[in-house]
Amino acid sequence: MLYALALIPVAGLLAFIYFNDKKEKEPFGFLISLFFLGMATVVSAIILELVGGLILESAMPNESVLKGWIDAMIIVAPAEELGKFLILRLRTWKSKHFDYSYDAIVYSVFVSLGFAALENVSYVFQSGISTALLRMFTAVPGHACFAVFMGFFYGKAKYAQITNKKGRYALFTLLSIFMPILLHGIYDAIIMGSAASDEILISGLSIVVWIGYVITLFAGSVVIIIFSSKHDYCIVSLPDEVQAVYHPAIVGGWVCNCGTRNFLNFCPTCGTQRPYNSQWTCTNCGNLSTFNFCGVCGKPNPYAPPKAQQ
Repeated sequence: MLYALALIPVAGLLAFIYFNDKKEKEPFGFLISLFFLGMATVVSAIILELVGGLILESAMPNESVLKGWIDAMIIVAPAEELGKFLILRLRTWKSKHFDYSYDAIVYSVFVSLGFAALENVSYVFQSGISTALLRMFTAVPGHACFAVFMGFFYGKAKYAQITNKKGRYALFTLLSIFMPILLHGIYDAIIMGSAASDEILISGLSIVVWIGYVITLFAGSVVIIIFSSKHDYCIVSLPDEVQAVYHPAIVGGWVCNCGTRNFLNFCPTCGTQRPYNSQWTCTNCGNLSTFNFCGVCGKPNPYAPPKAQQ
């Protein structure tokens, strides 16, 4: 029963993300590997949180709202989100399967919910059904939301690298790391600050603010998922640029009057048509000819422009 309560929200969110991948479904085995690697990041998060907690405790031995905020923003959120990002980057960045923009969100959510699944099982077995029900609608979707923002910017970083836009690549890489840490930190900081406060009024207001924040976070994430699914594009074939393959009718390069070196039939700078050289070598028998048909085998000149064949 407790296992089901801990894992049902995880399964539901994974299915929602997976079935919104409309263009090209990711290999199931690849996604499962991301899920279990996400589980492994629980270990690194625990170690970093323990070390960070000891340092914070030595610096601030007394409980306070500020201490709770620092713990959330500087220790807990970075410890968890950096581990997820590291797995995401190492496992997917150079993968042949990473060829659509929405793939980044799918990968990120599978890693994050692997972490959330193991964490949720631990919390549920420690605290019981009430905790399972609460986390079903808060913590588990929260991890998915942090991952949606990570994946959204991670996909843009990948596309920026492919299109050789170094500035955008650096920006989106930083955002894919910073945004989930910030969102996760705020999520935890409101709760930890409320728990550390002795004022009932402050605690009450914190709960109201936290509920509003959670609703906004969830709504924003759903919007990003739907938008990204609807506008999914292939990041390999550069969809923002004209996709055209030019097959010049005449082989070889030429220099236009405007000074542009060309290999196409029209100069891309000024539009001038390339000059026609009547001399050609027959691709059938190798005969050198200046006519529209080979004088040896009769093959039509394959390099002549249409008007020369009329």
